[in-house]
Amino acid sequence: MLRPQDTPTRERRSLAGLWSFRLDPALVGADEQWFGGPLEHAREMPVPASYNDILVGTEGRDHVGDAWYQTTTRVPRGWAGQRVVLRFDSATHAATVWVDGTEVVRHVGGYTPFEADITELVTPGDEVRVTVAVNNELTFQTIPPGVVHETPNGRRQQYFHDFFNYAGLARSVWLCAIPQTRVEDITVTTDVRGNDGVVAYAVEIAGDDEHTVEVVLHDADGVEVGRSQGAAGEIVVPDAHLWAPGDGYLHVAQVEVRSTAGELLDQYAQTVGIRTVEVRGTEFLINGAPFHFTGFGRHEDTPVRGKGHDDAFLVHDMELMRWIGANSFRTSHYPYAEEVYDYADRLGLVVIDEVAAVGQNMGLAGGIFGGQNYTTFSPETINDVSREAHAQAIRELVARDKNHPSVVLWSIANEPESDTDAARAYFEPLFTLTRELDPSRPVGFVNVMLAPHGACKVSELGDVVMLNRYYGWYVNTGDLEAAETAWRAELEQWATDGKPIIITEYGADTIAGVHSLTPQPWSEEYQVAYLEMNHRVFDSVPAVVGEQVWNFADFATASASVFRVDGNKKGVFTRDRRPKAAAHALRRRWNRDA
Repeated sequence: MLRPQDTPTRERRSLAGLWSFRLDPALVGADEQWFGGPLEHAREMPVPASYNDILVGTEGRDHVGDAWYQTTTRVPRGWAGQRVVLRFDSATHAATVWVDGTEVVRHVGGYTPFEADITELVTPGDEVRVTVAVNNELTFQTIPPGVVHETPNGRRQQYFHDFFNYAGLARSVWLCAIPQTRVEDITVTTDVRGNDGVVAYAVEIAGDDEHTVEVVLHDADGVEVGRSQGAAGEIVVPDAHLWAPGDGYLHVAQVEVRSTAGELLDQYAQTVGIRTVEVRGTEFLINGAPFHFTGFGRHEDTPVRGKGHDDAFLVHDMELMRWIGANSFRTSHYPYAEEVYDYADRLGLVVIDEVAAVGQNMGLAGGIFGGQNYTTFSPETINDVSREAHAQAIRELVARDKNHPSVVLWSIANEPESDTDAARAYFEPLFTLTRELDPSRPVGFVNVMLAPHGACKVSELGDVVMLNRYYGWYVNTGDLEAAETAWRAELEQWATDGKPIIITEYGADTIAGVHSLTPQPWSEEYQVAYLEMNHRVFDSVPAVVGEQVWNFADFATASASVFRVDGNKKGVFTRDRRPKAAAHALRRRWNRDA
């Protein structure tokens, strides 16, 4: 699905701003047809933003059910004859959309875009009313999973992931004008042959007009470096400037669709980063050179906004990443806003792109989130219907992010149960699907400590090994000497698999300003000592090709928790982005060769 874009043939209008808003915990709005007119008893709510922390008190934070949004906008008079499309960059976790009382689209999945062709429902020059019911409920058949409980005090949502279940319209909403005969999709893959870059493309065209397709490739200075005729083809770029970590060099492929008489029907500009990604033995190669991941697991999480995208935080966070020497991050544990990937492309930051499959582990949930009464994979819990939802989430992830050079690895789950035959049966088709959708990138999943080497039945399906481990925090708490011994022993076992190992999580909760002469858990000194212990272990195992600290910044978690104090404090920055001592320690390590 192509992003909205302004071109000579396309136009977009942002619907950001204050929308009318009303919570619907009893789920009566659809039956009462709240979409049929102006939303009554409404307050105002900013879009984009999560609604939970904007409202005061528990009303929004503990809400389970539908949340209704409504706005009016005017369709530009100049859009006559164009397709008018309404696009949502996301709605967490499901949405139904009406235009002037007519339902136009439903979507399930909180982190990928969806759209509706509303041409027949609107008149250019007139106002249009847009109403959206966003549902935040999680079940065993959603990605991520959860359970809604009916209690004497109302409905309560239980979920099995360790970050707050923010909801709403957290990303951009667009009204777009698109030609009737148009570029529907573009797929770009790249290669390097000697000093030459190779850009292979496939363009999908929709519409009834007879047409021709031409793709013109420009370098970063706008100079044409190649062109090709037809909806599929290949452009060779002599002595190409490659996209590389730290060097976000982007070419631009301008796709033009013309009538047989030469009239321009549609034009779309697709950025292209020419680079290769390969796993060879225990090496992870970008452009044929070994790459070592340094960086973080992160969250879309800021005060007040929740998961609401904010360009100011985007730029500031990336500046902090640059300052600290990070070259990569994982989109833990869901696809991020598309603006994040665009920016990573331009900066040369490397991304592990993760689908929203987190919390699929009742053994882990049992000790943390009260999931001990459930079996992870069963006809009553995570089942074939869940797997199809998971598969659809993967399809939408790959369709959205396939052209980003920054994305070098697909992660199809975080910390699922992986030591049972049921887990193997569940995940094997998903690995197959991901490789069918995109043969150009490696595929993996993130293993948790409950499935150590020799017990995990899913790790052999991946091209890489990704491990979340907390020796010295959740185990060997406060005993870094014992933690170091145990961690090195396990890591050396994983190294025998002959695959690259990326440590996708390691960290210790730390309260900024808490200090101790003898490093004690929760102190800044302990966080530094903990990281240094881990780094000694990583440096002793050549198969380790990456280290991503959990977490970039402190973040919000579920309210009812006795082991989280105002959220998860494993950040090396506070939630408002002030550095802890660990940030300076990481900066020294990650910039030592600069």
